[in-house]
Amino acid sequence: MQSNAVVLAAVLCLFLLPPFAVGIRTGPGRITTVNGGINTFSKLGPFMEAPEYRNGKECASLVNRENFVSSSNDPSLVHIAMTLDSEYLRGSIAAVHSVLRHASCPENVFFHFIAAEFDSASPRVLSQLVRSTFPSLSFKVYIFREDTVINLISSSIRQALENPLNYARNYLGDILDRSVDRVIYLDSDVIVVDDITKLWNTSLTGTRVIGAPEYCHANFTHYFTSNFWSDPVLPGQISGRTPCYFNTGVMVMDMVRWREGSYREKLEKWMQLQKKMRIYDLGSLPPFLLVFGGDVEAIDHRWNQHGLGGDNIRGSCRSLHPGPVSLLHWSGKGKPWVRLDEKRACPLDHLWEPYDLYKHKIERVKDQALLWFASLSELADD
Repeated sequence: MQSNAVVLAAVLCLFLLPPFAVGIRTGPGRITTVNGGINTFSKLGPFMEAPEYRNGKECASLVNRENFVSSSNDPSLVHIAMTLDSEYLRGSIAAVHSVLRHASCPENVFFHFIAAEFDSASPRVLSQLVRSTFPSLSFKVYIFREDTVINLISSSIRQALENPLNYARNYLGDILDRSVDRVIYLDSDVIVVDDITKLWNTSLTGTRVIGAPEYCHANFTHYFTSNFWSDPVLPGQISGRTPCYFNTGVMVMDMVRWREGSYREKLEKWMQLQKKMRIYDLGSLPPFLLVFGGDVEAIDHRWNQHGLGGDNIRGSCRSLHPGPVSLLHWSGKGKPWVRLDEKRACPLDHLWEPYDLYKHKIERVKDQALLWFASLSELADD
């Protein structure tokens, strides 16, 4: 009888909870760690506990700080959405660390993490790991139901682009709490080296739904196949607009306009067409270009110095674009933590390294320091 009750409860959860995600809410508070403050989660860690970043006197007070259940509604908060998975966890941890380190009001930053339902690490384990690394962080983990999108995904030039979690950004209007009317979406392979509040304060003029750095020198036609351009109807879908390339790894999004405009459904229509006649080769980006191209709030390029991962095929090193930098983005095939571990780092990967809280990296630094001191001792003895 008891096992039947458990099964019945599970079935009821599937039907009563929202179709796109369920949430694990976790607020400010400490959990006890072991090994001198180092959390241990098998192959996912361990990570060192981050420094505790606190607000200055100039920061707006968090009126609901003591009542965390409603704190995500606080108007003084900066909302950031990111995916959370076992493969890119190290990048996500570093990204969060970078945001907090440079934020003028770090306690006013609220993270919304979207974790895949069937990740090799359960969303609850990932949530516990984030909590142990950032004990005072305000965040919520949402469980993304991959079957929402799995039948809409087409093959891509890189298998990593076919991961259902790459499409979670399409469903933020359904996943996030309705009280969240604005959010910054960030990929897991970014480092923020400026105050995130500056990006948050971006105005979306007119009826624009998203803002992102645009790159109008890129050849827009290259992102779609000949099937698209030779079709008698499809090119007309973007006529009257002057679309520019933009990278979806950094976006300011108006969730109210997103929901009212049914933009999730608009993206899905292009994905359904892709399944029938293959109109592009990349993953989740082209539908965004088709839906929003030519109607994006242009944000300064400093907020997405992208492409640092290198070429999709060769994995070569890249340099920064001209101009100031507020955010570095290792989009592309190569990831800095992988290249650093394999001792084949690109020069810019060393800009990512100071934000890495992975314990084994810290141990390597200690080992190098011990070798250095040993060398000094030998020289002194001589």
